[in-house]
Amino acid sequence: MNYEFFIAKRIIKAKQYKSSVSATIIKIAIAAIAIGIVMMMVAIATGMGLQKTIQEKVAAFNGHIQITNFDNNKSEVSLKPLAIKQDFYPDFTQVSGVTHIQAVATKAGIIRTEKTFEGVLVKGVGTDYNWAVFEEFLTEGRFPNVSEKRENREILMSAFMARRLELKLGDTFKTLFLKENTSEIPNERTFEIVGIYDSGFQKFDANVMLVDIRHIQRMNKWKNGEIGNFEVFIDDFGSIDAQTEAVDKATFSTLKAKSVITKFPFIFEWISLFDVNIFLIIGIIIIVGGINMITALLVLILDRTPMIGILKALGSNDLSIRKIFLYNAAYLIGIGLLWGNIIGIAFIWSQHTFGFLKFPNPEQYHTSIIPIHIELWHILALNIGTLVLCVLMLLIPSYIITKISPVKAIKFQ
Repeated sequence: MNYEFFIAKRIIKAKQYKSSVSATIIKIAIAAIAIGIVMMMVAIATGMGLQKTIQEKVAAFNGHIQITNFDNNKSEVSLKPLAIKQDFYPDFTQVSGVTHIQAVATKAGIIRTEKTFEGVLVKGVGTDYNWAVFEEFLTEGRFPNVSEKRENREILMSAFMARRLELKLGDTFKTLFLKENTSEIPNERTFEIVGIYDSGFQKFDANVMLVDIRHIQRMNKWKNGEIGNFEVFIDDFGSIDAQTEAVDKATFSTLKAKSVITKFPFIFEWISLFDVNIFLIIGIIIIVGGINMITALLVLILDRTPMIGILKALGSNDLSIRKIFLYNAAYLIGIGLLWGNIIGIAFIWSQHTFGFLKFPNPEQYHTSIIPIHIELWHILALNIGTLVLCVLMLLIPSYIITKISPVKAIKFQ
């Protein structure tokens, strides 16, 4: 054990240290570090939680990557049929990280009731559809049964759409689908609501309903093995650009793969701004915490001026004495980080478990409960970064020790 660390340890344990004039200022500095780490953890957890929630909801409706005909990749409606028999379907083994692939088709229609009407985007799904991504959205009823030998009338409708149309679970209604030749009589289908979902994402809830894909195949006069497009799910959203490129290369030149980021750029540009806010909050809090620690360090130095004079008289150099106070400051920062982590982790766990904090305007953030997501490495990086940056900020103020004269310091005692 070097003597600088030994002296710093003795100062920390001394009774005078806890009852000195500087004790109150030191407690304030510790509290500032603790509150700061709590605020930074909450900022990261809520920011990343909101990003992850929106990403998952957009992917639930569209998949992470869509494979379409090259000349149909800008349309919301399936125009040109695509053969379901592909080398990459039903198991996309050509690209690592792909967890699921499903065939779907979409068609625009108009729901007509006795009182009103509403435009709708009908999404046809088959037996390969991954209903697991919709389980948390399901509020009433069940999912449509698309595994029967014959197509049925069952549909899954959003709670938002049901309220606008004044429909409820078990109701039936008619939907009109225009043909390519608009002069022809539209196709009419009667559907029954067997399930109601609420994703909180109004962009999709306002018009998307799910039905048996065979309805769309029949209305479009497609063959049984023809679909609108494929939806691909991956295990890591962070690598979506690289995965999209790999998927595109693994498909024929007549097909085009595009990610949900490309399809909905405004949504992902918006949530990318959360990163800027997070870094801005972290930067401000670290500066504030560092300033508090600088104040505490200067008070410690003034409080221990006689000791500094004695150490210099005994032959200690300025660097060694600065180390003593930097060790002391690092200890105070560590105490603040410890309490901050305890409070912050407890708060994050409580919000994740009970969800007691909610958005006052959930339609703006596409979720009612404030979501939480943070990983262990985020917490570790935050603690290490705060400790290192605060200690570095203390290097310049600790230079004041070199200006203290041993003779004057000892007389001051």
